[in-house]
Amino acid sequence: MTNINNKFDELVDLIATLRSENGCPWDREQTHESLKRNLIEECYEVLEAIENKDTKGIVEELGDVLLQIMLHAQILSETEAVSIDDVIQGLSDKMIRRHPHVFGDESADSAEEVKQNWEVLKANEKRGQKPTENIFNIPSDLPSLHYAQILQDRAVKQGFDWDDVSGVLDKIQEEAREVTEAESYEEKEDEIGDLIFTLVNLSRRLDVHADSALRSANIKFKLRFELMVKLATEDGLEFQDLSLEVQDKYWDKAKVILRS
Repeated sequence: MTNINNKFDELVDLIATLRSENGCPWDREQTHESLKRNLIEECYEVLEAIENKDTKGIVEELGDVLLQIMLHAQILSETEAVSIDDVIQGLSDKMIRRHPHVFGDESADSAEEVKQNWEVLKANEKRGQKPTENIFNIPSDLPSLHYAQILQDRAVKQGFDWDDVSGVLDKIQEEAREVTEAESYEEKEDEIGDLIFTLVNLSRRLDVHADSALRSANIKFKLRFELMVKLATEDGLEFQDLSLEVQDKYWDKAKVILRS
């Protein structure tokens, strides 16, 4: 543990040096606002490494996320009476407070029970806020699909939901029909938004994370497309010059290969 503490102290000093007068010009000019996109991108690179089952990549990308956290903490320490120690202490206090079944006298026998207790404790901590702030206190910079699913989760907790999944499926058909009937760009955008939002609702009802599902679909499409172009090239053909019927045959072939 002492070695870990030493390494962490060295990291704190390293970041402070980078931000110092004699440090790195790029690091010195960074702000919370300028680093926002970096933090989001680094988190997604962690997800990509996890999806690729790339252990070395996960370690590296987690380090990049930690760098972002350290930079934000250092910026705070330069302008406010807080530091990375306050971040760590706040996290430790929260973990102890939200795990009374581990650090207190309460009990929880399943992950679902732990989750329910967590939400109750979280709600109790936020007492005093306006009701709508408690319901929809969601970071606005979240990816839209993720935001939509959390938004719907919060609405469901207020009893706003279909009785079963058939209601969602009927709504999808209704929204799809309205998309085809839309005429202006604004109408099309509005109706497509409604359709996507309803598809997120279907994901929620089936306990599927919509953002993760779309990411997986993106990766699957990319791999299949790259492979079918490669197969066509190996046959001496220009993929873009092929008819859709022939392209579909290469798509099916790539699909079979990737499944094997």
